Amino acid sequence: MTAADQPDSNARARRPDDSPESGTESGTDNNMEGTYGALLRLAGPNVASRLGIMAMGLTDAIVVGQYSAVELGYHALGWAPTSTVLVAGIGLLMGVQVLTARHIGAGRPELTGAVLRRGVVYAILLGIGATLLLTLLGPVALGVMGLEPDLARGASAALIIFSLSLTPYLVADAMWFWLEAQGRPKVPMVAMWLANGLNLLLALWLVPGNSPFPVSGAVAAGWVTFFARLSLMLMLGWWIWRWPVAHAVGVFRKTPPAPPEAREQRRIGYASGISYAIEAGAFSGMNFVAAQLGVMVVAAWAVVLNVAGVVFMVPMGIATATAIFVSRAVGARDVRAVRRAFAMGMKLALAVLFLLSILMALDPALVARAYSADPDLVAMASGALLLAAIFFMADGAQVVASNALRARGDIWWPTGMHVVSYLLLMIPLSWWLGIARGHGLDGILWAVIIASLVSGGGLVARFLWLGDRMRTSLG
Repeated sequence: MTAADQPDSNARARRPDDSPESGTESGTDNNMEGTYGALLRLAGPNVASRLGIMAMGLTDAIVVGQYSAVELGYHALGWAPTSTVLVAGIGLLMGVQVLTARHIGAGRPELTGAVLRRGVVYAILLGIGATLLLTLLGPVALGVMGLEPDLARGASAALIIFSLSLTPYLVADAMWFWLEAQGRPKVPMVAMWLANGLNLLLALWLVPGNSPFPVSGAVAAGWVTFFARLSLMLMLGWWIWRWPVAHAVGVFRKTPPAPPEAREQRRIGYASGISYAIEAGAFSGMNFVAAQLGVMVVAAWAVVLNVAGVVFMVPMGIATATAIFVSRAVGARDVRAVRRAFAMGMKLALAVLFLLSILMALDPALVARAYSADPDLVAMASGALLLAAIFFMADGAQVVASNALRARGDIWWPTGMHVVSYLLLMIPLSWWLGIARGHGLDGILWAVIIASLVSGGGLVARFLWLGDRMRTSLG
């Protein structure tokens, strides 16, 4: 199965569940796929779900930042390695959604229970392995990176606690993907926002040190994240347990081994997992470049990274919808529809991001003050956010183009562009501009802007080039 099949399979998987009894809408309209309305209807739920993911980390960063700018630096450095591992794990679990959708589309829903069972096992193994690795090696790595001793100790303590929440979150993601493919995307969306509510309440109680427990700051935020992610896993597991379809398709019934399908389930996630890890790892690595410039620069970069991550969820949702439309057009061998879907997704993403960039430029200090009351941090973060607005559009272009490329079967080109842009270009350039040339945080941001422009430009050019080849092959 190629990447071109995957978004279309997910869309087909929802159709059998669009019965009046299910009360679920398909979210698609084959007769309206050439309109912006159809694109928005598909992108909207995706954006809402992905914003829920970002809201959890954003809440913790804001509460910790209001408590202490120094603790926000600990939080950023402790969060960075775990987020990279988590994103890679999510990519590796994409096979759950794809194989579930494939079986439903092929009229074999009874095989989808085994897919989830394998996915949960993979998630547990990935989570436990990552937790052990980060707990044992994470503090050692932070200690030999030349960080200030207090910064390394504070970040290490937060890192260990954050790593404990990887297993429940990855298990929750396996169930999340499975439910989306089964035509129940609202279930994980609601569960995620309920978990966010719990996360906020616990953060306000634990982070300032007001609870009877001897924790505060970044370490408290780690425990808050653990309990919020655990609640997400339990809510999704409870819903699946009570869903009759889950029992009917064998989620809770042992099935005979299927080695070929198990290998396929793992293989599907490799390309996306590697790509996700590269991008997330590169941006997390920028925390350590910032750390060479002091804890205040780390805290300001953490503000920028959180805001950029929230903004990124908007083009990510649009990119997912665009990929579905591109995939259907490829399946229909309609070159004009492929180009139209890509153009619509790109224009919509850039238009929305342009508006968000303008809003950011109007009062970046307002956003910065949401993270901290420290006047020095607010001043530094405000200038950085103004500059960061430049790369919002470039980052949106690259995610729309990379998803569209995967939708048409060009799986590895986006991964290659991420290697070139973010590993080979962005990190060395950020060190050279920020440290060697003495431009500080501004130098780091210019490195991000340049890398995003290179990635976006290369991916868009690739898509257009393949469009010409596709016309020849179909002609």
